[in-house]
Amino acid sequence: MLEVRQQYSFYGILLYIGATIFVLFNAMDTPESKVWNGLFWVIQLFVCINAVAKSFLQESRGRMLYFYSITSPANFVLAKLLFNSLLMLAMSLLSLLLFTLFLGNPMQKAGQFVGLVLLGGWSLSLVFTFLAAIAAKAQQNAAIMAVLGFPIIIPQIVLLMKLSNAAFAPLLTISPTTVLLLIALDIMVILLAVILFPFLWKD
Repeated sequence: MLEVRQQYSFYGILLYIGATIFVLFNAMDTPESKVWNGLFWVIQLFVCINAVAKSFLQESRGRMLYFYSITSPANFVLAKLLFNSLLMLAMSLLSLLLFTLFLGNPMQKAGQFVGLVLLGGWSLSLVFTFLAAIAAKAQQNAAIMAVLGFPIIIPQIVLLMKLSNAAFAPLLTISPTTVLLLIALDIMVILLAVILFPFLWKD
């Protein structure tokens, strides 16, 4: 409920998405499929940083103490993961809609790409929520989140790009093994958050 009440943050994300895609539209009109795909995931990455990563960094020490008194650390971090996942899924679909409207639709397998967008948005939200929880306890140093996030987010971005390239080529197929590997990474992030966050919570 507290997250939902902070509407200025939500509208700021909407403005960021709309303005960025509009600038791309004015700069290149209708890009080719590979450029379209690359730009889409770059925008998704920055949208996730703006939408999700601030969820812990904006919490004051007094509010965290209040949360500490009313709930367990596992419930708290799972609630954060759930809310940020839902937020990122909505932002991902909105980004895809605006990309299609302004920059054309080069997708050969639109249904499969929408599924990848949802899976990718979920994956990015989990990673950055977990990293934001760590950074918030390190004197709210956002630089730590960037340093820790680089080796974690790169494998996910590589897998997402590999999967999404198949949605733009009629002869390529999306590998179920790669999808399962991406889901396994997401489950690992959730488990790490549940296991490690209680130690941060005590500080």
